[in-house]
Amino acid sequence: MRILVASHTYIVDLNCEKLRVLANLDPSIEVMVIVPKRWRPGGVQNKIIEPQAKTEGNFRIVPVGNFSENNQGILSFKPEVIGILKSFKPQVIQVEQGAKSIGYAELITLNKLLGLKAKNFFFTWWNLPYTNKFPISLLEKYNISQTDGAIVGNQDGADILRDHGYTKAIKVLPQLGVDEGLFAPKPQPELKEKLGIKPGEVVIGFVGRFVEEKGILTLLKALTELQQYDWKFLLLGRGVLQATIEEKAQEAGIKDRLIMVESVPHDEVTNYINVMDTLVLPSETTYKFKTLTAAGWKEQFGHVLIEAMACKVPVIGSDSGEIPYVIGEAGLVFPEGNVEGLKDCLEKVLISEELRAELGQKGYERAMEKYTNHAIAQEQLKFYESICHES
Repeated sequence: MRILVASHTYIVDLNCEKLRVLANLDPSIEVMVIVPKRWRPGGVQNKIIEPQAKTEGNFRIVPVGNFSENNQGILSFKPEVIGILKSFKPQVIQVEQGAKSIGYAELITLNKLLGLKAKNFFFTWWNLPYTNKFPISLLEKYNISQTDGAIVGNQDGADILRDHGYTKAIKVLPQLGVDEGLFAPKPQPELKEKLGIKPGEVVIGFVGRFVEEKGILTLLKALTELQQYDWKFLLLGRGVLQATIEEKAQEAGIKDRLIMVESVPHDEVTNYINVMDTLVLPSETTYKFKTLTAAGWKEQFGHVLIEAMACKVPVIGSDSGEIPYVIGEAGLVFPEGNVEGLKDCLEKVLISEELRAELGQKGYERAMEKYTNHAIAQEQLKFYESICHES
């Protein structure tokens, strides 16, 4: 099976591991990833990424000229993509830029005009209700009508696609898996000592942006009500709420229990997670409705959850977006924004080392079964095969 994947996501080599695994599941599989030749991540001024072509057996990365350098929805490719399609002759085309992507419409159309007869797939994370204006409404209608299979990063996104008229096959599957070689149980006695964590102190952890929608202030309030227990609060990240967190902790008399660490390289995050006795993702949904569109945020997945689970660190999460689906029965879930609910979850893990060990093991087993790059690649291949074999 010849699989062509197009997305700006894969300009980062770390993000390609799932597709490398996919290419090695069977000798008959070839995976070509086309990425933009130039990209500004997050639209950052003066920062340009120019990925290099790469061939590793049946896995290839091919940078292709692109028109937009910083907008996912209008990313499209220059005419050189035609020669690539003619030469590779894909049987599966997957564009990971969403249902309203111009690049997806472009490859759907070239698939037709070149007579390739490849099956069309797209990936989306979008999990908030929305209404389209013209001409975006026509673009999405065209893309959906030509789609053979959709891979969606969360259950809410699948429901929204159905609301927008998509009736064919859907697979709920994250875009990226966890590297179980990097994220694994590894005791960190030296790092604990460096951070000032004493024996017997339970480490409550948070990894992410210090912003309101991540629920970090709710977590701080819950911890403030649990001062009778011996704990430290380890925060890994950065954001606009840093000063507010420090001020509120000072007011509550728990400033000395805070350990704040600025964002570290991805391959070092695992060390800090392994210091934690539990990781908390207390995300809170925000909506700001406009006339014909919906703006806001809801947790699309929570990748840090599966990183912690792979390290056998028990997880606690709110019920925002995909979090409860990711955790399943392998952790604790509370109503988003509910201080009392979060406090109850925290108290359970604070008082019971046995519960921490039980949830850590359950989380590890769930991560290994569902969320490694190998597990996700296998599920993605099964989905392709089920649709390709229909015709």
